[in-house]
Amino acid sequence: MSNGIARVVVDIALDREFDYLIPQSLSTLVRIGSRVMVPFGRSDRSGYVVGLSSVSGRVDLKAIASVIGKSPLLSEGILDLARWISDYYCSPVEHAVRAVLPGAVRRKGAGFKECRSVALSGGGGGTAMQLACAKLTERQKLVLQMLRDANGSVLLADLLRKSGVSAPTVKSLEKKGFVKVSMVEVGRNPLLNKTVLPTKALRLTPEQDSALEMAKKAIDHAAPPVILLHGVTGSGKTEVYLQAIEYAMAAGGGAVVLVPEISLTPQTVERFRGRFGDNVAVLHSHLSEGERHDEWHRIREGKARIAIGARSAVFAPVINLRLIVVDEEHDTSYKQDESPRYNARDVAVMRGRMERCAVILGSATPSMESYDNVQTKKYSIAVLSKRIDHRKMPVVQVVDMRGETGQEGRVNVFSRELVDAVRLRLDRAEQTILFLNRRGYATSLLCPKCGFVEKCGLCSIPFTYHQYSEELMCHVCGSVRRVPDRCGQCGDPAFRFAGIGTQRVEKIVSKLFPKAKVARMDSDTTRRKDSHEEILGEFKTGKIDILVGTQMIAKGLDFPNVTLIGVINADLSLHVPDFRAGERTFQLLTQVSGRAGRGDIAGEVIIQTFSPGDASIQAAVRMDYVQFYEHESGFRRELGYPPFAHVVCITARGIVEDQVVVGAESFAKNLRLKLPQTVVLNGPVPAPLARAKGYYRYQLVMRARSVKAMVYPTKELLKTFKWPAKVTCSVDVDAISFG
Repeated sequence: MSNGIARVVVDIALDREFDYLIPQSLSTLVRIGSRVMVPFGRSDRSGYVVGLSSVSGRVDLKAIASVIGKSPLLSEGILDLARWISDYYCSPVEHAVRAVLPGAVRRKGAGFKECRSVALSGGGGGTAMQLACAKLTERQKLVLQMLRDANGSVLLADLLRKSGVSAPTVKSLEKKGFVKVSMVEVGRNPLLNKTVLPTKALRLTPEQDSALEMAKKAIDHAAPPVILLHGVTGSGKTEVYLQAIEYAMAAGGGAVVLVPEISLTPQTVERFRGRFGDNVAVLHSHLSEGERHDEWHRIREGKARIAIGARSAVFAPVINLRLIVVDEEHDTSYKQDESPRYNARDVAVMRGRMERCAVILGSATPSMESYDNVQTKKYSIAVLSKRIDHRKMPVVQVVDMRGETGQEGRVNVFSRELVDAVRLRLDRAEQTILFLNRRGYATSLLCPKCGFVEKCGLCSIPFTYHQYSEELMCHVCGSVRRVPDRCGQCGDPAFRFAGIGTQRVEKIVSKLFPKAKVARMDSDTTRRKDSHEEILGEFKTGKIDILVGTQMIAKGLDFPNVTLIGVINADLSLHVPDFRAGERTFQLLTQVSGRAGRGDIAGEVIIQTFSPGDASIQAAVRMDYVQFYEHESGFRRELGYPPFAHVVCITARGIVEDQVVVGAESFAKNLRLKLPQTVVLNGPVPAPLARAKGYYRYQLVMRARSVKAMVYPTKELLKTFKWPAKVTCSVDVDAISFG
C-alpha cells in the first residue's frame, strides 16, 4: 500500500526530479530531506526527497526501497536554496543538492568513529587486598592508576600510547575483573588540544559602534538585511562581527562566518573560540573526512551555534540562523570552479533573504558588484575609515623598476630601497613580509640560443621550475617531468631560468640576509594538514624574521610586529587579458599593504612595479577605494561589464580541436535564435588558456542586465543539443575569470 508520493533527486546528473511511491512501512520515515534508496533502471540508487505530493503525472510509479539514516539531512530551507542555485547558475539540480552537503556526510561509513574504551570495573579497580592477592605486575598497576586519574575511563588507544603498555596487559586485567573494555562512539574534534584563552568584548570606536547598531537592527528585522561593512585594513571589522554574533546568540540564534582562504581559518577560529568557546565549529577542506562529518553534525544538533569555514560553510545547518558574515567578501576564492559554479557571497545573500537573517559583507576593498548594490540602495553601508587605537595607515612607496633596470643593466629581483628597508627591520628586530603572487623558482626554462621554452604537452603554458624538487611542473594539470640536460629544440646545454617565483625569492633573501630566519608560505609548503597554522604560529611568536609568500598571506592576517611589506613585481595581475585585471591588482595591493603597521610601530610598504602610473596602482598607493571605483566604473558601464551587466561564459572542451570548434559554432548558432535582443553574445573564440589537461577550449561569452535572459535559453538548448563525440561544455554564470 502507498501513503503518498515522494519527489526524489537521484545521484546522477539528469536535472530532473522523479516520483516514487511511499510504502506504508516507510510512511513515518520519509520526509523532505530524507536520504533514500530507490530503484532506478536496472539498479538501486541513492537520492534525496525534495518534495511530497498526493498526485503524480505518471501511473507506473515504483516504490522507495529504503530510507537511509534516522532523520533528514536536508532542511526545506536548504533544499529551496539548492533549487535556486540550480536555476541561477544553470546547473543540474542534482549537482546543487550534492553541493549543500559535505561529501563526508553523504558518503557511507562517515559516521562517528567507534573506539575501544577501557573503564574500571564496579569495584573501582579492586581493594588493596584484591590487588595484593592478584599479584599484579607494575605495568598492570600503572594501568589501574591511570584509569583512576582519568576518573575511571579512557580510550584504549590513548591508554596504550601514554602508558607504554601492550594490549595483552589490558586484556589480562579484564579477565581478572579489574577493568571492562567496550566499544564507544567518539566525535573527532579538529580543535582538540588547542588551548585558547577566553576574551571579552572590546570597547568600540564610534564608527564600530554605529556599524554594530546597524547590524543589530538587521538581525531584529528592523532594517535592510544586507550590510556592506567597508573598513580600512586594521579598522576592527572582526570585533564588529563578534559583537553582532553575540547579539544574535542572545536572541537565541546562530551564525555562519565565511573566510576566503584556509590560511585565515586558524587565526579567525582562535579569535571566535576565545569569545564563544565550544559554540564554534569549523568546516573546511583541510579537516579529515571524519572531522568534517562530526563538526557538521555538531552544528545540525545545536551543539555548536557558530559555523566558521570557507566557501561551502555557507550551507552549514545552523539552527535558527540569524546572521551570516562574509569576511573579505571580494575574494575570488568564494567562486566554485566546478558545477554548480556558485559564488558563496551571493549564495549567502540569497540564503539570508530566504531565511530572513542579516548578512554582513566585510572588506577593505569591496567588489565592484557589492559597492554598486550600495549605490543602487540594495545594500546599506557602514564605513570604518580609521584604524583602531589611533594607529596610522602604512606609508606606501612605489619603486619604478624601469629606472632600476636602466642603472643596473639587468632586472633585479630587489630594489636597493627594499633591501635597505629589510636590513633596517632586522636591525630593529621587526618582521617583514615579502609578497610575490607566483610560486615555484622560475616561471620558465629558456634556451638563450634559439629561444625555445619547455612547455607542458597537455596545456598551452610553459613549465614552472621548482628547484627544491629539481622538477618542471605544470601549474594547470599538475604534470611533472625532470629538468632536461639540454635544449629540446637545438640541443644546446646552456639552459637558463626565466622569471621568478617564491622559491627563488626565498633563496635570494637567504643569501642577502644570512643571519635572518626566512620561511616561505605558498601552496607548495602548505600541503600537509595544519601546515598553515604551524607557519603562521612560528611567525607570530617571532621565530621567523622574513616571510615570503603568495596571496595566501595577503589578506586578514594580523601580526603587530610586521612593519614592512615588500611587493615584488606588482604588475603580475595587471597585464592579463581580463576586464577585472585592474580590480584584482588594486585589491591585492591594498590588502597586502594592510598587513603592515598593525601594532604600535608605524608600517611601511614598498611596491616594485614597471607600471607606476597605472590608475589601479595609484589608487592602491593612496588606499582610495572611491577613486578606484569611479575610474573603473567608467569603462565598465560603457562596455557593459559587471556590475552594470551579468556575464555568462560557456566553455566547450575536447581532445580534437576541430570537433570543439564545430560544436561551439553550432551551439552559438542555435543559441542566437533563442536569445532576446538584449543579450550580447560573442564567440566562439579560443579561451585565454587555449589548451588545458589535454583538452582544447573554446568560449562563448554573453552579457546582459538580466541573468534569466541568458540562463533560461541556455538551459533549454542544453536539454536537446547534441555535442560532437567527446566534446563537453560548462556554463559559468557571473564568471569572474575566463582562464
